[in-house]
Amino acid sequence: MVKNDGLENTLGTLREAGVYVGFEEFKGRKPIERNGKTISVKMRDFDNPLLSRHFEVRTSQSRGLGTPVLLDLDFLRREAAAHALFLATFDIQSHPMGVWRPLPPGIAGVLNVLCHAKLKKTVERWFFQNKVTLRPGYLKYLFFTTFIVYYSRLWLKTLPVPEHVPLNHADRVARWLQTKREQGTPAWLDTNVSSGIRVCQAAKAHGLDINGTLFRFGGEPYTPAKARIVAETDSRAICHYSTSEMGRIGLACAERQNLDEVHLLTHKLAVIQHDRLVGGGGPSVGTLFFTTLLPGCPKIMLNVETDDYGVLVERNCGCPLKEFGFHQHLHTIRSFDKLTSEGMQFPASDLLSLVEEILPDHFGGHPTDYQFVEDQIDGLPKVSILISPNVGQVNASEVVDIVIKHLGAHKGGYEMMADCWRQGHTLQVVRSEPHHTFTGKILPLHISKKK
Repeated sequence: MVKNDGLENTLGTLREAGVYVGFEEFKGRKPIERNGKTISVKMRDFDNPLLSRHFEVRTSQSRGLGTPVLLDLDFLRREAAAHALFLATFDIQSHPMGVWRPLPPGIAGVLNVLCHAKLKKTVERWFFQNKVTLRPGYLKYLFFTTFIVYYSRLWLKTLPVPEHVPLNHADRVARWLQTKREQGTPAWLDTNVSSGIRVCQAAKAHGLDINGTLFRFGGEPYTPAKARIVAETDSRAICHYSTSEMGRIGLACAERQNLDEVHLLTHKLAVIQHDRLVGGGGPSVGTLFFTTLLPGCPKIMLNVETDDYGVLVERNCGCPLKEFGFHQHLHTIRSFDKLTSEGMQFPASDLLSLVEEILPDHFGGHPTDYQFVEDQIDGLPKVSILISPNVGQVNASEVVDIVIKHLGAHKGGYEMMADCWRQGHTLQVVRSEPHHTFTGKILPLHISKKK
């Protein structure tokens, strides 16, 4: 089939025949059921048996508890090759690099530091958000991090000693970026979107000049509202697309037409799409299914759904990455997470405009100052709208009215859903800092673990 029809067409035919793995199935949360047959699975069942298993990390915990992912040094070598392409594409090989990412078991920080070292380059500063803990199960990650940092000195490829910088001290990262600018070569910082926005806000609040900084984002939607905050510091930002299970999926396009546009790394994976409704009654979008192609990938994946969707296109962008054969582009990447209460569902993507534009425009503050939280109180479903105390005085009733009016304006029965929420007094305003994930992300929707 591949010889006659091509790889993507073959994968599409298999998907229509039921040869795929859904997101909940891949995570081991439900069995695979096809044509009357049931296969019980755990996420470990997808581990690649060909790996040497040199070290273990965990997924990002954006949607719950993280799960283990085994990696080997061959995988690291291939990720370093993609990293080299990125540095050359944006001509930042000689620019100082900083990282503000969690320590292991988070994957992004250590992977970027080691990839940079593999290219015989030094990460100048490694900041991390998460607290160091001695809880059972975490000691091995602390030992691993300590080992690679100090063992690197024997090979003259010194890794930076990680520095704890909690989210509310983003000015420390901004001060380092200002120092690099003053020394004549602006730095580039690898971090997630929320943490990067905090750095820009801190720079403005403290009068710090980080002009010329390049932020390399990932892990969350990079939207126009967040892009405006970056632009206010005369900095720029680009995005990769990655998952813990596959590593880098796409590299940022240097000639992008959309904020989060990436070149898909089609030498290591294949991508197809299948239409699915957002929120059960919203628009039809193309959910993404991935197949791994290299023997060094952490997971064996054949048409595995990632719970993400986006716009998949081919175009001649003129970017250097096109010369390496990466013609497929992906942009406007979003998640299918849903806010569900009183039997009503709103996709998290519909909440983005509320937390990033509509509420900040009405009441002040920034996109990272607002968040929806789904919970149960006294056995009844409740949806809290968290608003940071930094925003100042707000009228709670007015907040609820604006939210319900916005959600009810959507097609597909959302008006009825919003009316049910109004009658049930489902929405409440809570003055509190938004929750952040283990990796420092602030998502528009936080699902309470107590639910």
